[in-house]
Parts: sequence; structure tokens; C-alpha cells
Amino acid sequence: MEIFRRVLGGVRHARGAEVPLALSDSGAAADSRRPETLLAALDIDAAINAHERWKDRLMDYLEGRTTYGVDPALVRRDTHSALGRWLHGVGGELLGDQPAFALLLARHRYFHEQAASLVELAQHGEWDKAVQVLNGGYRYGSSQVVLLLKELKRGLSQG
Repeated sequence: MEIFRRVLGGVRHARGAEVPLALSDSGAAADSRRPETLLAALDIDAAINAHERWKDRLMDYLEGRTTYGVDPALVRRDTHSALGRWLHGVGGELLGDQPAFALLLARHRYFHEQAASLVELAQHGEWDKAVQVLNGGYRYGSSQVVLLLKELKRGLSQG
């Protein structure tokens, strides 16, 4: 499993307390769609951080730093992660009409497909193929998710 550490290098994301991916109870009306209201209530940075923490937990598994098993069928479900639950829930309700949102959902689903493939390959000992997925679709999907979240945030601040 050292292979993942060599491919990824020594960079690790900081692990912090779980950051909720929900709207704060700011008293804003649920039907308010003014950009300044959404920015005040919505923390897209928390969504990005949650995505990064999920990736860290997956890498901990793949590199053998955790003892629990990972079920590829669960990893494949894009509603399994905190970000996925947020996207299919409150995030979708508030941001579903934004131009980048549909693409974000698709890229998030793609990312989970790639992550599940990565886990399956690793569980079957196919490390070379796993590294190809890691450096290919997995990284691409992840970077697209982060990029589109930032695009949503930018769209709201310009709206």
C-alpha cells in the first residue's frame, strides 16, 4: 500500500472537526434566493473541506492506516458522502437552478464511480490499475467537484 504514498507524495490534508454541510439557522426565509442571503447561509468552503476529508479517509483505507473495510457498493453511491447528501438535499434545493449545479451533480457521481473502481481494484490486489484510476479518473473527478463548487460560489457572489 506504500505505492499510494509514493504516488501521492507526503502531502496530507489537515483533519479537523466535522463541518456540517447544512444551512445555518440564520432566520432567513426558505424561499429567499438573493445571492447575499445564500452566501451568508451557505458555506461552500465547508462542502469542499468535507470532500477533501472523505478523500483522506479513503486514502487511509487504501494505504492500510485503518482497519475497517470499505464496501465499493457504498462508495459508488454518490449520496453516501456528506457532500452527496448535501447536494441531493439542501444544496440542491437552494442551488439547483444555478448553471453549474447539474454538472456538479454529474461530476460528483463520476467521482464516486472512480473511487469505487479504485477500491475494487485495490481489494483485488491490482495495484497498477488502481494507481491508473487514482491518477486518472479519480483525481479528475475530484478536481472537477472542487472546481464546480468554487464556480457555484463565484456565481452566487456575482449574482
